[in-house]
Amino acid sequence: MSAECAIIYSDAYQKYELSPWHPMKPVRLMLTAELIRAVGLIDKHSVRVIEPRLAADAELTLVHDPAYVDKVRELSAPGARDADGMSWGLGTGDNPIFEDMHEASATIAGGALAAADAIMSGDVGHAFHFGGGLHHAHRARASGFCVYNDVAIAAAYLQQQHDARVLYLDFDAHHGDGVQERFYDDPRVMTVSFHESGRHLFPGSGFPGQTGEGEGKGYSVNLPLEPGTTDEIFLRAYDDLVPPLARAFRPDIIITQNGCDAHWDDPLTHLALTISGFQELARRQHQLAHEFCGGRWLASGGGGYQAFSVVPRAWTAHTAAMADVKLDEVLPESWRQLCEQRSGAAAPRYLTRDDRAPAIDRATLDRARDAVAAGTAEIRKTVFPILGVE
Repeated sequence: MSAECAIIYSDAYQKYELSPWHPMKPVRLMLTAELIRAVGLIDKHSVRVIEPRLAADAELTLVHDPAYVDKVRELSAPGARDADGMSWGLGTGDNPIFEDMHEASATIAGGALAAADAIMSGDVGHAFHFGGGLHHAHRARASGFCVYNDVAIAAAYLQQQHDARVLYLDFDAHHGDGVQERFYDDPRVMTVSFHESGRHLFPGSGFPGQTGEGEGKGYSVNLPLEPGTTDEIFLRAYDDLVPPLARAFRPDIIITQNGCDAHWDDPLTHLALTISGFQELARRQHQLAHEFCGGRWLASGGGGYQAFSVVPRAWTAHTAAMADVKLDEVLPESWRQLCEQRSGAAAPRYLTRDDRAPAIDRATLDRARDAVAAGTAEIRKTVFPILGVE
């Protein structure tokens, strides 16, 4: 197994622009790639860049209905309009139709497949596909800014091509509903999602009682979080649940969804993680991959709607943890200037240190701790016995 780390990126990812006013801005991917370069991870620390490829229809339909793929392609033509689009989740405020939608979406799916191939061939040990993580897309419906579900496609592809057992860990603030749905009855893919409770946030699912069905019973794990959940609460829950689950499941590869919309300054969510917390979470994932599956780890991006001040720093810190590199805390001036040019606002000064910090009252913290304790207890009661976890 190679110890090398790679990122999967191409400027073609800038074509996945749902609209100029949409909260998921592709500029966040460009700024992440530029920051990874500016801090020297590529030139000084041997992080490789792998270009994505275009996923074939036969690969997309490992997850998606062929008729849905045809509809996405049909609506990708210049000036396309279709009154039927909304029945497929297309043409909505969350998922507007845009030109070359199929090609842009299939390239992101192909990026996940390129990462899977590089890892399973032994070419690299870890790969970070921060342009991916589009975990809400369903079999025949776009949802939550997601057209094709690249992480589910990668998991199904790893099953098909390598007969792999896949542990899927989702740390986006939103429940990974599309991935859970695809593998809900499949014991060869375990889905674990930590997310803000569906009582407060889209997509309104992901409760501890959703544990899978049929042969997949016990292989779907959900921990809903309350607003105000901090690094300390989140990481303790990770330590309590994820290593025992991995030990019982015995994965061949780990796929993680590392949306950074759980950050305290994200405009769409209500959790309270920090960038240093995201980096520590990545370090734990790194250790987990080496402990349980020979280091095979495919990380993806996901949500994150503070496009300039949070996303590039969070995913650069994640890349550094993946590559086992300690970076200078002061951000390069060249990148700060680029960020300011694109945002029109002052750029952050430090990698993981925030210029200001959230204020969270004791009652909110107590609710967050109590919710995690209750969710963890339910998972231990319902899921652990099925898997033989003591």
